Amino acid sequence: MTEKVVVIFSGGMDSFTVLNRALKDGKEVYALSFDYGQRHVKELVCAENICKDLKVNHKIIDISAINQLLAGSSLTDDIDIPEGHYEAENMKSTVVPNRNMILLSLAVGYAVSVGASQVYYGAHSGDHAIYPDCRPEFVMKMNDVCQIANYEAVEIFSPYLHNTKSDILTDGLSMGLDYSQTWTCYNGRKLACGKCGACQERLEAFADNKAIDPLTYES
Repeated sequence: MTEKVVVIFSGGMDSFTVLNRALKDGKEVYALSFDYGQRHVKELVCAENICKDLKVNHKIIDISAINQLLAGSSLTDDIDIPEGHYEAENMKSTVVPNRNMILLSLAVGYAVSVGASQVYYGAHSGDHAIYPDCRPEFVMKMNDVCQIANYEAVEIFSPYLHNTKSDILTDGLSMGLDYSQTWTCYNGRKLACGKCGACQERLEAFADNKAIDPLTYES
């Protein structure tokens, strides 16, 4: 019997690669996307289209009401998206308080309900500098908790936890993935800005792989 897994799927290039890695690994994938009030909600349109193309079971869950409790992030509040690299101090404004713990908890509940043994989660080493809930110690502790939180143990699996975004792209390109289907920019405009931390890291990954990003940028 094929092993079932839940993939937290934002519609960005990292989770797109994770989703396809799970499929390549022979898993029966249940993709789960969240509308948490992010201004780059365009990523959810990408997620929906990708899952339709791949014929993957997909749910988009509206949890935007949580923003009544979680204030202060430029991804969800009326705060300018900072420009610069992820390692810059100003990028801390893109942290949504406790976001990944909430998303993982919901994904684990879904995994138990469908009989999935793992939740695939796209944290990577490029996130470690600025996002505490993408660091190995966080993933390890969440995994420990999810072994005992239900009668059925669920593993939090981050296949690229110790890899860079460039490494992730290398794997994706080796699988022949089309990244024009994905959205990375933190601004929710028609074109990617090319200046926010997400865009800069994406562009660096393509440059490192001597490949051309298929997205069109404002600048």
